[in-house]
Amino acid sequence: MWNSGDKLEDSFPEFTADISFHFPSSDRLVFASEQDGWNHLYSISASAGQPFLLTPGNFEVEAVTLGADKKSILFSSNQDDVDRRHIWRVSLPAGKPQQLTRGETIEWAPVETGQGSYLACLGSTATTPAMPYRITPQGRGEMIAASALPADFPSSQLVVPKQVRFKSEDGLEIHGQLFVPNGRTQAGPALVFMHGGPIRQMMLGFHYRDYYHNAYAMNQYLAGQGYVVLAVNYRLGIMYGRAFREAPNSGWRGAAEYRDITAAARYLQSLPTVDKTKIGLWGGSYGGYLTAMGLARNSDLFAAGVDFHGVHDWSVFLPRWDANTPAAPDLEAARKLAYESSPNASVQLWKSPVLLIQGDDDRNVPASQTVDLAQRLRDNHVPVEILVFPDEIHDFLMFKSWLKAYGATADFFARYLKKP
Repeated sequence: MWNSGDKLEDSFPEFTADISFHFPSSDRLVFASEQDGWNHLYSISASAGQPFLLTPGNFEVEAVTLGADKKSILFSSNQDDVDRRHIWRVSLPAGKPQQLTRGETIEWAPVETGQGSYLACLGSTATTPAMPYRITPQGRGEMIAASALPADFPSSQLVVPKQVRFKSEDGLEIHGQLFVPNGRTQAGPALVFMHGGPIRQMMLGFHYRDYYHNAYAMNQYLAGQGYVVLAVNYRLGIMYGRAFREAPNSGWRGAAEYRDITAAARYLQSLPTVDKTKIGLWGGSYGGYLTAMGLARNSDLFAAGVDFHGVHDWSVFLPRWDANTPAAPDLEAARKLAYESSPNASVQLWKSPVLLIQGDDDRNVPASQTVDLAQRLRDNHVPVEILVFPDEIHDFLMFKSWLKAYGATADFFARYLKKP
């Protein structure tokens, strides 16, 4: 009935495998494609023909499900609110999308029962964690099972992050969320945060994935400890179009995304509430890689960092990536480029202290990456601290591991960024 094209941009979006296919009762097939450069929904008749674009515009679609009537599609997207998610509905075969929730809230995972008699979703705000909500004709309604949210949850003590945009060194526009401590008027310490993935996006509220829900909470905690925090949605992330996500010369092919991190630091330096000499950075997985890159290449910008299970040498991974590894005789050149795009290549320039955190049963990034980097730093007389969790994996399984890791992070930054 339909084939994706033979160009790179015609392929299915790699980050939305959960969308898959849907078969409404109206004899239509609904699928996702990036053929126009954005992750959108298309419908096509079961008897073939041309697909119809259901969700046109410069935004992307996630969390897709059938409506209860099986004649409409429910989905979340960042349409008209690029750094949040809201719930939309589109009727088949060729309706216009209707927005069901809006405002300074975030919604995802819609579920509809009966013949549309009850519509619910998961949702959050800048100061309220993920909880279930009912959706009414007026928008997001009351919280379901509100008693499950602890009465002493400190919403009143949290800050509302501000959406910021700044230019990277090559002119690319980068989005971020700026957390400024309540009542902050004078210059003080600041932190840059980088998400993992890298195909993720931090938002202006609690995230819909557990790892980044935790990270958002930690950024709030750090703001409560007196740090200005800038969470950076660097190139390679989702929801800003395929060209942004598939940026050239990035990752092991040149680390172009690191430009966005130095641009974030310089943006912080321009703020009157930031001490230019007390800027640190932290992140996990790909964010750990970028943390190590910042300390290795720019200890002049970054005074300290916390690296959760980051990659430190891309060249080690190349033999595993057959699809991405150039055929011989260019393999050696690829390994050289991968190494030069890694923190290890600049370790001789590394001066700032670092805390390395990892589980020793990490199945995503081998723990040897942390052990190897620690030895290199010791040889170079760089202050390095290590926190290893026995039998923990990449995404820590135990709550106590997160508490200990985040507690160690706050303690580390207090010792290196708050003292004169």
